Amino acid sequence: MPSPRSADHFAAPSPQRGTVDALITQTRRLRGGIAAVRRDTTADLSGTANESQLRWQRALCDLAVHHLDDLGQHLDQLREGLPSEQPGEPEGPGRADGAAPERKPLDRDAAGQGPGHGPGSLLNRVGSAEWNLLTDEVTWSDELCQIFGRSPDEGGLPLDELPSWVVADDQPVLTAMVTDCLVDGKPIDGEFRVVRPDDAVRTVHMAGEPVLDTDGSTASMWAVLRDVSALRRSERAVRESRDSLQRQRHMARAERRLAVELHEAVLPPWRGSAPLAHGRRPAGTALDVASHYFPSAAGALIGGDWYDALELPDGGTLLSVGDLTGHGVAATSGMAMVLGAVRGMAVAGIEPGPLMGRLNQLLDASAQPALGSAVCGRYDPATRALVWSQAGHPAPLLFRGGAGRALRPPAGVLLGGTTGATYAQAEERLEPGDLLLLHAGGLAEDPTVTAERLLRLAPRFAAARGTQECVRVVAEEFDDERREGDACVLLAMIG
Repeated sequence: MPSPRSADHFAAPSPQRGTVDALITQTRRLRGGIAAVRRDTTADLSGTANESQLRWQRALCDLAVHHLDDLGQHLDQLREGLPSEQPGEPEGPGRADGAAPERKPLDRDAAGQGPGHGPGSLLNRVGSAEWNLLTDEVTWSDELCQIFGRSPDEGGLPLDELPSWVVADDQPVLTAMVTDCLVDGKPIDGEFRVVRPDDAVRTVHMAGEPVLDTDGSTASMWAVLRDVSALRRSERAVRESRDSLQRQRHMARAERRLAVELHEAVLPPWRGSAPLAHGRRPAGTALDVASHYFPSAAGALIGGDWYDALELPDGGTLLSVGDLTGHGVAATSGMAMVLGAVRGMAVAGIEPGPLMGRLNQLLDASAQPALGSAVCGRYDPATRALVWSQAGHPAPLLFRGGAGRALRPPAGVLLGGTTGATYAQAEERLEPGDLLLLHAGGLAEDPTVTAERLLRLAPRFAAARGTQECVRVVAEEFDDERREGDACVLLAMIG
């Protein structure tokens, strides 16, 4: 168990997450400040000598708000991807040896400029434009020409030519924005896609307003245009990843429901004690049989474990427990096939050893090869003899007189692993009051100690009245285990 100090350390938020939280707070505070500056600019806009300058200041405020909104979205996505705990990270801002953290120099481009001035920098992704309706003069910044793939010498595009550069689906959007601005005096705020001469497509965000003449008519239209292609690509990638993850989750839930339904349909319908014909057997020879299924710790992994107790036509009882590799529908459907074969061969009178050999042949020839382990026994009430065979599976445990031991296993390899494998049989003579325990899978988090822990329950089994109480003892011992897969137990008591 971790010390109090280590528990506090693990519960503390990671330095990376704290840094991102601080950036998010600062971004929101800065956005609020810029919004306040824009409101003040709007209030001072009318009737001033510096009207044109104030318009551009407001446009720059709008641009800054858009950038901060985008930054906030990216920071939120980054925060979602960071772990809330960082075990093993240094608790302070410095290194583990107490030295100050290394500071890397700022990246610089070929011209020696710092961040924000390179070819793909923010400054080169923003341009400005003005269309004078009275003189037909078009003024574009060099940055806007670069966004459209034009040289500054070519100049800007007139408003009537601009739609021809826009993707056909987006042309109505641009036309509506320009019309609303020129006719109704509405501000521009929208996006459209531009096809450059090199066939590259750029997504451009446009924000602007009409400039009114003294008589109130529209004299010109100005705008700030921003290349948001990289941002939209990243948003699309995040959206597609989320959609893909959501589809995978839906498929996983559907597969799990199918596996659970198939698992429940194939395993014996009884829960608790098996409905065996106790009354037709002499005292001291009947079997009291009960079982319990343990799901995996995660609860989502449905495997190929099975247990079964079946009365045979000759009066004997089949006891079997097994486990196929894998999880999900494939493992559960394979388990259904194997369990059906076990029941059919046992009813036909095939002894446990030859039964295992044919089961191995069945898995070896299956269209979906799988490995499995199993133990199968036939109990004869007339002689109280258990004839059993195993295939790479833990041996049954026998409890008698308050003590327990594992039965000596006959030779047998995993099912489906070797063509033509043969399986030996062993016989154990049981006595009244004996408890036989068969288990599949790892009941414990550490499977190597499962049998040892079960054997330690012998005194409690001796004090129990019937297999139902014995099952409760096992459940109390193993229900809270963090096992990787599912497991089950089958208990049979000679009564």
